[in-house]
Amino acid sequence: MEPIVYGIGVEATIEVIGGKWKPIILCHLKHGTRRPSELKKLMPAITQKMLTQQLRELEYSGVIDRVVYEQIPPKVEYSLSEYGRSLEPVLELLCTWGEAHIQKRQVEFNERIVLKHQDL
Repeated sequence: MEPIVYGIGVEATIEVIGGKWKPIILCHLKHGTRRPSELKKLMPAITQKMLTQQLRELEYSGVIDRVVYEQIPPKVEYSLSEYGRSLEPVLELLCTWGEAHIQKRQVEFNERIVLKHQDL
């Protein structure tokens, strides 16, 4: 088996949390356990297929846990794993930077940007 080669450590991070949806999913799970339908409501622009794919990839990477309850109808919940909790400082920094970036764009470019906190 060929070794996986990274040029710098951030490549490994991006491999796990990169893309449009994974950081958003992780930020929502940072606030607590969620069912897929709850995540879908928090991210209405994501398709069900994409949400399922992203959740599977995050679970495969070990940063989220999936619990299936044996009941009718079936119930599935996702949460940050213990390992995934190690990403919380990174996620907080991304949120803080993003909020500062929005303010900069509003002031410097007079852009109308609305930040709706849905998950507090």
